[in-house]
Order: sequence, then structure tokens, then C-alpha cells
Amino acid sequence: MTDGDGPAAGNPPALRIATRDSPLAMWQANHVADLLRNAHPDLTVELVEVKTTGDRNRVDPLPAMAEQSGGIGLFTKEVQRAVLDGRADLAVHSLKDLPTGPVDGLTLAAVPERASRWDALVLPADAVSNGATGSLDDLPSGATVGTGSPRRRAQLLRLRPDLLFAEARGNVGTRLEKLDAGEFHALILAEAGLDRLGLSSRISKRLESETLPAVGQGALGIECRTGDPAVALLALLNHPVARAEVDAERACLNRLGAGCHAPVGVRARIVPLDGGGGEISLTAALLSLDGETVLQANATGPDAHAVGVAVAESLLEQGGAALL
Repeated sequence: MTDGDGPAAGNPPALRIATRDSPLAMWQANHVADLLRNAHPDLTVELVEVKTTGDRNRVDPLPAMAEQSGGIGLFTKEVQRAVLDGRADLAVHSLKDLPTGPVDGLTLAAVPERASRWDALVLPADAVSNGATGSLDDLPSGATVGTGSPRRRAQLLRLRPDLLFAEARGNVGTRLEKLDAGEFHALILAEAGLDRLGLSSRISKRLESETLPAVGQGALGIECRTGDPAVALLALLNHPVARAEVDAERACLNRLGAGCHAPVGVRARIVPLDGGGGEISLTAALLSLDGETVLQANATGPDAHAVGVAVAESLLEQGGAALL
């Protein structure tokens, strides 16, 4: 972060935001920039675009790439490096892409209000005119669904063991073009991403009862250097409920020793207390890749991190390590 003593003396302080250059990532970075400008009207905010490993390779399956890289964030490490080496002051991530382990020199300074956490079923553009009602029942036997997520695949196989799956890489617009061209019978995408890109009309069904979301899905994570003045500026962007939810979810995944591509679904929420306030409740499911085995656990308490760890411990006690 620059201030009045630097080369730009006399100018308002400036913050540089590192972000991927995909349309969705740019939307998210601009959204955070607007939140910062609203909270600090004198602040100048700039974007620093970064190309990540996941962006450069749009062919190989993401879980395989993650395994080859030792679990390092495919869509985050280069963005984080831009902050660590001083090219940027903070980084904006889709929190579901951000590994749960700590990175020396960086802190997760803020989690703004969370958008929808749910997965969405997306059918081809002409599906409704062809009689589709907007559900998994519309898919023919042996239908091909576009998703590379082991979590989504495993949960869908529990409902429809006949389904086949194909990788659906590229930005959201590219995936929709492939769907409408007939490469898939359906796509599974994050509802939040479609909403943010103005594509809510493409959602055929929100999968609230069919799949548990990914850790951090629908939330944004804002990182900056530990001890940087930006930490104080970002404090106003922290949403207490969203922060508690994702802290519990991320603590669970971290204790499991699993990455963001593991077949783990979670749902955190605040449970009101009679005397006021609330506690964090976390439900999690760990599945086999074929969906035939599912382990579930739940815990509730006042400390988000402790709740997340307790849920993970329960899953491990049930034999969860064998599924990871």
C-alpha cells in the first residue's frame, strides 16, 4: 500500500487488487473495489490482473492437476505471489478455491457478505421449449453432465447412478456455449457465479436438497500481507455471519487434510439462542467417488474453528480417511 510519503506524495492512498483475469474473477475484484471505495471514499483502487496455473491449462482435470501440484491452489498461488512480492496490496479469491492451510506472510483479512452457496443445474437453452421442467428427472438415462468436481459427481451419483460425467473447463460463458452446442445434457455450476455474471435466467434448478455445497462456496476471500495497513481498511468489509460460516467450513476441511477438490460437502449456519446471539452449526458429508458411501457429521457451538474441527474428527472416526 502506498501513502503520502512514497513516490506519489500528495495523492490519496492507493490499493492494488490482484485478481485472475476471467470475467467472473474481474467481477469479484471490481465488487470488492466498489466496497472499498464506499467504505473509504478517499481511497484509490486499482486492479492487477494475474494469469494462474488453472487458467493456463484448461484441458487437464482439476483434481489431477491439484494432485500433481501437491495441493497448491491452482487458481490462487500466482495471485497470492503478486501480493507477497509487492506487485499488489491485496488479493480477491473465490473462497472455495483458496486452500485452507496458512501461507507465510499472508492473512485472510476479510470475508464480505456471502452470495448463494448452492449448486445450480443448467440445461440447454432450448430445454424448456422441448418440455423440460427443470430438474434432474429431465435428464435421459446415461446423460452426460458437465462437471469436473468430485463432490458434485459423488452426490449426483447417489441420486442418479446412471449419469456420466465430462470435464467442463473454461470460463462460464464458454461452458454454456458447449452445453448449448450439445456437448453435455446439463451443467452443474455455482449459482453465485451465474448471478454475478447476470446469467441467473440460465438456472434450471437450484440444488438445495440434492447437493451440499463446497467449502466457502458463494463467499469471497480477501487476503493481504500480515501486518499491512490494508488489514485495518479491510475490517469494515468483514461480514460476521459469513466469516463464522466459512471459518467453520475451512477448519473442517483443513483438519480432514483435504483439498478443495475432495468429495466433501458442507453447510454452516447460525443457530439463534433463546437469550440472544447465536452459535455456529456445521453439517458435513464425505463421500466415496462413486457416491455409494457417505459419512455425515454435525456439530454446534460458539467457536467456529472448534466446531469445524469437531465435525472433521467425527468423520475421521467413522473411517473418513479411507475416502480421502
